[in-house]
Amino acid sequence: MNRRRAVVSWSSGKDAAWALHLARQRPDLEIAGLLTSINAEFRRVSMHGVRQELLQMQAGAAGLPLRIVELPWPCPNEEYEKRMGAACAALRAEGVEAVVFGDIFLSDVRAYRERQLAGTGLEPVFPLWGIGSDALAREMLDGGVRARIACLDPSRVDRELAGREWSAELLSSLPGGVDPCGENGEFHTLVVDAPVFRHPIRATAGEVVERDGFVYADFLPESS
Repeated sequence: MNRRRAVVSWSSGKDAAWALHLARQRPDLEIAGLLTSINAEFRRVSMHGVRQELLQMQAGAAGLPLRIVELPWPCPNEEYEKRMGAACAALRAEGVEAVVFGDIFLSDVRAYRERQLAGTGLEPVFPLWGIGSDALAREMLDGGVRARIACLDPSRVDRELAGREWSAELLSSLPGGVDPCGENGEFHTLVVDAPVFRHPIRATAGEVVERDGFVYADFLPESS
């Protein structure tokens, strides 16, 4: 079987880590790296607010190169698509044939990714797709995923959860209707350990701030 070279769309969170874990088990894929977009002004993952230094620590723990697409702030969708298109062309020129995503069930998000990759020569791959969120959360926790809440929507979950560990205890405390994986945007995570890491990464929750309607825990990298 010919193995296709693939990169993982890396958000810094648990779903991306588990998608990488599952993708590495597929005999048809060879994972060649991680692909992340950051806010160039603040050097952070656009939605999660995670510092670039922590992304680099994650990539090192996963033993994979990290490709960063820098986005201006603010970033109109047209500019986002232009820069991501250039990144896709560069990947294709390097022999990459697929991009792995950690989406679970949002059909509109999947359709958008499929449209964006149409004609690029890159195939979207969704290893978590269709796994129920409850089962997936248990699978990740049982599999050794450790993550912290990096960003949350305070209209959906308690702002006091910012910085907390994503755990079975936390999941049992969530209000009804909140997805245990945060798939509807209730929260986003920073993964600090997973089967894809050679070792955990060390991060301390610093200041908690509210910005643009979201609450962020500013995680600070620790030296080993």
